[in-house]
Amino acid sequence: MKKLKAFLFLFTFSTIAFSQIKEKFSANKQFVLASVEKHKAELIRLSNQVWEFAEPALLENQSAKVLSDYAEVQGFRVTRGVADMPTAFIAEFGSGKPIIGIMGEYDALPGLSQKAQPEKIKLKEDAAGHGCGHNMFSPGSLGAAIAIKELIETGKLKGTIRFYGTPAEEDVGGKIYMARNGLFNDLDVCLDWHPSYETAANMQSTQALIGYVLEFNGKSAHAAFDPWNGRSALDGAELFTAGINMLREHIKPTVRIHYVYKEAGNVPNVIPDRASVWFWIRDSKRDGVAAVEKRVFDIAKGAALMAGVDYKMNLVTGDYEILVNETGARTLQANLELMDSIQYTNEELAFAKQIMKNEGINYEGIRGNVKPFEQTKPDPEGGSSDVGDVSWVVPEISLNVTTAPYKAPWHSWIVVACGGMSIGHKGMLYAANGLGTTMVDLFENEKLRLEIKKEFNQRKGTEVWKALLPEGPPILPK
Repeated sequence: MKKLKAFLFLFTFSTIAFSQIKEKFSANKQFVLASVEKHKAELIRLSNQVWEFAEPALLENQSAKVLSDYAEVQGFRVTRGVADMPTAFIAEFGSGKPIIGIMGEYDALPGLSQKAQPEKIKLKEDAAGHGCGHNMFSPGSLGAAIAIKELIETGKLKGTIRFYGTPAEEDVGGKIYMARNGLFNDLDVCLDWHPSYETAANMQSTQALIGYVLEFNGKSAHAAFDPWNGRSALDGAELFTAGINMLREHIKPTVRIHYVYKEAGNVPNVIPDRASVWFWIRDSKRDGVAAVEKRVFDIAKGAALMAGVDYKMNLVTGDYEILVNETGARTLQANLELMDSIQYTNEELAFAKQIMKNEGINYEGIRGNVKPFEQTKPDPEGGSSDVGDVSWVVPEISLNVTTAPYKAPWHSWIVVACGGMSIGHKGMLYAANGLGTTMVDLFENEKLRLEIKKEFNQRKGTEVWKALLPEGPPILPK
């Protein structure tokens, strides 16, 4: 009898919810929501698997496998190892135009291993963790792509849906290598989303970036017996970092420069003959990065001259800023505003409050509601993404969805913990619904696609995108 009552309650609840959905959404959009609900358990399982694998850039072998295998089981045509990256793949379904793309990431951050609990306890020692929520990124995007695939399969939509499995966003920018290989060129529109502490159609750009490893080569000698016979590569590296720190007084407030020493000698009593510095330069626009880049190159040359050593500048990667598309963002925002806010249980709210308290941060709740639409700020707050490069090749629509408490520090153990439990799962499924319903608009409305493309061309102007990459496949700096 209890089971029967429970069934009747769930049936009644589902009927009411479905009735409310019908009032808000078209039949095809209603289909998307039902598809995401149908695959919910599988998407959560995928997210948890990727969360547990926690594989850093270019090493996402297990993550790429479970994601691409799942796409293949769902009926997608899967091509693995694209753009000379073993962990990159493309999954597509359908034929002809329009071709709508959607992206997913799955690389973790070194040293951020964490259990899915509000106390700071590592899951594994010296392991990575998903401190940027990328474990949720691909399953959420795949959930939307599967819904569209099922609509195409049943003849309710026409065209091609294409999912991009994109590795190494945090370090070398896998999407840039894919873009350099022309893998986005035939798209009409591309979409992505990112875990956040707020939910909105993203109208903010990112910082452009360039990254190098600067190598100094000198001459070793005994640091006490005959140091005059040595030429310290470490002296060159330290003079270089001193120089760029002096430069900080003379750059615009929007510029960021940061670095780490990759190599600095082995023992104090040997003059180091090798040293290297991995550094990034960021600014709101690519031309601002280029201006600072020239100054930094002069500093490197001067440092080598002062230390009496040779130097070599090695390009690692470079991101363009995101080219915002307001027409596409407004379409996404309209769908979000028809959806209910993300609702949290008392247990989830207690988890969020405790985890912020344990990090010493004032708890301001979890913002499951949709933010009002906002215009693009002149300068982004910070951070870069290889999504920026895609946005200069094809019109790009981006979504942010809440997966952690408000003002949670990103790239932190808090994000790892929330991404491994229901707070993150709810955001991931919400993203699948928002992206899926928006893709219905893109497939159905040719005029909308043309308006999005028109704005893209206007914003891009005469700028010609060029991949800021070294030759060959991506390699992490050593």
